[in-house]
Amino acid sequence: MGSENDEELNCKKYGVPLYGAAWVPSAAFTANELETPAKRLVVLAGGGGEGHSGIPNALLLSAFDSESCSLSDQPVAKLGTGSDLPYRIGVHPGGEGIMCSFPQNCRWFEWDSATSTDDQTLSLKSSEKVLKPLEDVGQQLALTFNTEGNLLAVGGEDGKLRVFKWPAMESILSEANAHSSVKDLDFSPDGKFLVSVGSGPGRIWDVSSSSSSVASLPKENDEIFGFCRFSRSTGTDQVLYITTMRDKGGSIVKWNPTSWRRISSTFVSRDPISAFNVSPDGKLLAIGTIQGDILIISSANMRTRTVIKKAHLGLVTALAFSQDSRAVVSVSLDSSSRATLIKDEKKGINLWIILFFILLAVALYYAKDSGYLPLEL
Repeated sequence: MGSENDEELNCKKYGVPLYGAAWVPSAAFTANELETPAKRLVVLAGGGGEGHSGIPNALLLSAFDSESCSLSDQPVAKLGTGSDLPYRIGVHPGGEGIMCSFPQNCRWFEWDSATSTDDQTLSLKSSEKVLKPLEDVGQQLALTFNTEGNLLAVGGEDGKLRVFKWPAMESILSEANAHSSVKDLDFSPDGKFLVSVGSGPGRIWDVSSSSSSVASLPKENDEIFGFCRFSRSTGTDQVLYITTMRDKGGSIVKWNPTSWRRISSTFVSRDPISAFNVSPDGKLLAIGTIQGDILIISSANMRTRTVIKKAHLGLVTALAFSQDSRAVVSVSLDSSSRATLIKDEKKGINLWIILFFILLAVALYYAKDSGYLPLEL
């Protein structure tokens, strides 16, 4: 358990309910603004929405210091978005900018590296690029780029799924009834497939050739699908994860990304899962719950490595691993953003092995003392 001071360092409040979080990719920094492992940036999205709540809507940049595992006390940059609430964000992996969903449309923002006397000069600016296919489309609940950054997928509250070539915004897939409402999306590491979840079964889409649905991922009993992520590995151990909710709590289901058959289901939380992500190295999973808890899980054995109870006072809305898989940033409706450093697992002799050898030694001693064993072996 960390001290109260540690908790204050790890968790910062920025005055607006937060809905989106992502790490700024290294490619976003210019040659004069090289990102260092000790100091990185995260981009956050949130606000009070429409009305006269007095809570602004904005995109924020916060600095992360890995030595202290802390975020900056105040945002290092802030871009207001007027009366429109930024809900979900998708960072372009090549450092071109970020896509952000608003109540009625999606907008593109670019990194601004204007010269400044401050140590940190990177900020955000509105782009002049007009995304006509994403104007007046309503609230998009999910958006993501593929690994190469040449495909963009968005899923709407109205259940429509759209996939575009980036940056041309040429449509390659448009499905009006993918789900009654699209909850989450993710591209496979090789960019050939897209998974979508929402109401009903999950769906797999071929985005490399046929631009059509190629598989359905059925639910069992009273399951409700929540979030979906492919493992980041491109090797033979690749899997697809989908979080599910039932009466007893939240689970993570593994699927085979070739046969699209269910492999296993692991119960992880009694509380509903409100956020989920997979580390870039594929070794860790992170979940956030509606009670504000954060769990770090090993993908190798699906065992929980770390539990942070009440990491946030409100439900966790988003989680994002750093590019080196060494830290997780989480955000919440309670206006807080938290940085969690991933600690190495302690390596040593398993306790059960130690107990086994102790019991074996005791058994041999009594057997020898009773004459069942020769004095000299």
